[in-house]
Amino acid sequence: MKHLLSIIFTFTITLLSSGVSAQKKKPADPADRLKAEAVQDIQSKAGLYKSNAMEIWNFAEVGYKEVKSAALLQQTLKNNGFTVEAGVAGIPTAFVATYGSGKPVIGILAEYDALPGMSQEAIPEKKSINGKNAGHACGHHLFGTASVAAGVSIKKLIEEKKISGTVKVLGCPAEEGGSGKVYMVRAGLFNDMDAVIHWHPGDDNEVTMTSALANKSAKFRFKGIAAHASGAPDKGRSALDAVEAMNVMANMMREHIPQEARLHYVITNGGKAPNIVPDFAEVYYYVRHPRKEEAKAIFERIVKAARGAALGTETTMDYEIIGGTHDMLLNKTLGEVMQKNLDQTGGVAYTAEEIEFAEKIQSTFTFKAPAIGSAAGIKPFKTTPDAGGGSTDVGDVSYAVPTVGMSAATWVPGTPAHSWQAVTAGGTDIGVKGMMVAAKTMAMTAIDLYINPAIITKATEEFKTAKGNYKYEALLGDREPALNYRD
Repeated sequence: MKHLLSIIFTFTITLLSSGVSAQKKKPADPADRLKAEAVQDIQSKAGLYKSNAMEIWNFAEVGYKEVKSAALLQQTLKNNGFTVEAGVAGIPTAFVATYGSGKPVIGILAEYDALPGMSQEAIPEKKSINGKNAGHACGHHLFGTASVAAGVSIKKLIEEKKISGTVKVLGCPAEEGGSGKVYMVRAGLFNDMDAVIHWHPGDDNEVTMTSALANKSAKFRFKGIAAHASGAPDKGRSALDAVEAMNVMANMMREHIPQEARLHYVITNGGKAPNIVPDFAEVYYYVRHPRKEEAKAIFERIVKAARGAALGTETTMDYEIIGGTHDMLLNKTLGEVMQKNLDQTGGVAYTAEEIEFAEKIQSTFTFKAPAIGSAAGIKPFKTTPDAGGGSTDVGDVSYAVPTVGMSAATWVPGTPAHSWQAVTAGGTDIGVKGMMVAAKTMAMTAIDLYINPAIITKATEEFKTAKGNYKYEALLGDREPALNYRD
């Protein structure tokens, strides 16, 4: 009996040992191996990508004027073997960089426009840079650079025949009000793509499963009759009066539009001198709503207010559509894939010096900010389709192809977009660290799409269901790109 127990014990140990041995010899997941290679490639070029981002931060070129910024990103892609087509969709600073062949075709969006009036030094106090007007208050210098980094890492894997397909990095100008991607969608540049990946700078790390507001914008221009404002006021017809009358009516309208709607305007030209009745005035309007149909309807009411203002002031009016963007079609299939990769990448860890910097930034807020340590965390996956306070031309892309995006903590927690605090953090290593989180996560997400066709199939089915029978039509109509909208 003792001998039999000994045999059983020896046999059991042998089986267990064999299992452990087999477990040790089990090959690594191919996706994990490829992702590790992509992350290593991105990290190995960290110095280059930081340099590129800081150059674009210093260029701070506004929409459709991003000549140096676009050229720098194009050159980086060319240096890494991409074929670059510049000046696409009738936009000099737009481009498509391509590497590989065949399916799947994965697009990665890159932005690089700055905002006017946002000049700011990279210090934790408000101080503009002498001689500069614009600044990267939305972090697009980081956006474009991270997208190029992700694209280059994917190109390397295709080149080494570890994955197959095509990667395209799309240089997308003038997201801030110029609707650059709308013209690119209209030109059919996304028609051959299976999925598109993007990201955006922010103050936390999360997959973007929140929709955007549809947006339609225009500049309303009034023409009157100049006259001496004191000596012959009866001879004049004030274009500025027309602008002010329009604004009064628009402000009264706020009470009678859906509560989710947003109206914004700035008077871009109100005359030149108080003692001259202005014969020209201009006001720039945005109309937003979660549903594109409502945004269009409210915009038409704004047009009626402008016509009424012209009639009442005996001036004439015309308007130019400047931009128009769709709401966002969310894709849960792609979102869940990106979430796993973001969880694996992790958030942003601050040094002691960066914590001190962040505390000084937060001391300038007029509200209670999240904990600084929250930049190291990853927000859980959550879909909120009817929320969202901003607009983006990525919405139009999402109506052309399954699209997924994320945000990364490039700013001190609590920092609002379009603020001097966003500009300053983006000019430091805090911004660069968040940029690297985004680049790595996007590359890893793309790898999943290349090696697992079932993800694209499922995402495409979800996309078709979400889009339904809607036939895409650009909200800005058939106008040519508004290349001088910042003038």
